[in-house]
Amino acid sequence: MKKLVAIGGVVIVLLVAIILLTNMSNKDKLKSVDNPYGDKKLQQPTIDLLQDENYQNITLPEDLKAKIDSGEEVNAYFFSPTCTHCRALTPKLMPILEDKGIEVNQINLLEYDEWDTYNITATPTFIHFDGGAEVERFEGNLPEEELEAFLTPYAKK
Repeated sequence: MKKLVAIGGVVIVLLVAIILLTNMSNKDKLKSVDNPYGDKKLQQPTIDLLQDENYQNITLPEDLKAKIDSGEEVNAYFFSPTCTHCRALTPKLMPILEDKGIEVNQINLLEYDEWDTYNITATPTFIHFDGGAEVERFEGNLPEEELEAFLTPYAKK
């Protein structure tokens, strides 16, 4: 019985240590980057992406709405850090956007519930807006050739 209590105590101490180390690591991550989410309490998958170069164009929902309402051309990429298709598409998509000079606003659907606002049914979703209205969209993890074809009309370079 004493052995069982000792083992249980060790397990509890290890779990507490893991929690403390994770919290310290998260605080370091939040301090070491320019947090685009402001002071919002972030979920762990979002914290894990803060330093990922493919997720550096984060836009807050109110800023995206203002851009769309202004009538300017706007590209929005809706993703979730927990979506395997998003994690596969984003590293293909971002270099293509950069090569074509296309600006994109990334909206994290794990942190902001914008599904109904933009009629999002799946992630990832990329929407091109112009004149305050949706012009075109794609959903899912497209092959590079299809991404190129979809994005070419919006190229700035």
